[in-house]
Amino acid sequence: MEEGYELDLTYITERIIAVSFPRGCSEEIYSLNLKDVTRMLKSKHADNYLIINLSERRHDLTRMNPKTLDTGWPDLHAPPLDKICTICKAMESWLNADPLHVVVIHCRVSVASFCLPQSADQALDRFAMRKYYDDKVSALMTPSQKRYVWILNSLLSGSMKINASPLFLHCVVLHGIPNFEAAMCCPYIKVYQGMQAVYSSGVYHIGSNHRDRVCINLEPAQLLKGDIMIKCYHKSDVTSEREVIFRLQFHTGAVQGYNLIFEKEDMENANKDPRFPDYSKVELIFSEGPERIPGKFCLWQNGPDVIVDYNTADPLTRWDSYKNICDGEGTDAMLL
Repeated sequence: MEEGYELDLTYITERIIAVSFPRGCSEEIYSLNLKDVTRMLKSKHADNYLIINLSERRHDLTRMNPKTLDTGWPDLHAPPLDKICTICKAMESWLNADPLHVVVIHCRVSVASFCLPQSADQALDRFAMRKYYDDKVSALMTPSQKRYVWILNSLLSGSMKINASPLFLHCVVLHGIPNFEAAMCCPYIKVYQGMQAVYSSGVYHIGSNHRDRVCINLEPAQLLKGDIMIKCYHKSDVTSEREVIFRLQFHTGAVQGYNLIFEKEDMENANKDPRFPDYSKVELIFSEGPERIPGKFCLWQNGPDVIVDYNTADPLTRWDSYKNICDGEGTDAMLL
């Protein structure tokens, strides 16, 4: 669009349009731009366009464009895999219903890619979508978002089959201890399934001389299935505040085997934090049942310089940043 516009309108193909906006876009500028975009869409496509909103719910968007499908999720996070499939099916159904129909993807720039893989059959359209992904989307995506694009493409190409079996998470091993506070680190994790908190660990107080690894053991093992997010925090002994060490998302259907390893570049926050050593990685250890894995439990023990605080009443560790997500609230808030 013209210079000075905050909303960027791009015809990815003749029938797939992306309307994206930056995170710093003000409400006033957004509303003015939205009116112009709506006028343009109506003048060119009449009532033949469907808006798929991948951002937070906006009443001004639905008021000006009644044919709007709200399917948003938290900014900077990967969407649930079943939601991606639902969006793609809605696009396919709308486009197949009438040759004049077009789809408008309304979003932050980085999330548009989830609707691109299967929306066209022609080689030229596939090339156009790939170019849009490479030119405008890929560099803005988080590691977890890129992981989910890879999962979706693998499923669509037939190179991956969904693993329908549930997994039991026994241990989260942090190899290489981050240097957060006077060479110390006090990590704890929260595990989410479908954006619902299902597990919170104790706080691991790691001595300054313990730099090798720390094993966060889940007893009993936590049953997981579907979209999973693990978020690790550092609890400060000085400020009584918490800070994100890393965040990672995955789908159990894409897990092959019982060990899953995430390098530094595979995790949000850690990938850009110099306090997180370049050689560090996070290892997840699963099994098909809740029982302890024979001969393995002794390998996950920590030394005497690791002390675990299991104070479950601490409001800081109990605080759930995602408690309103399932109600459609706060989806665009800064989630700590």
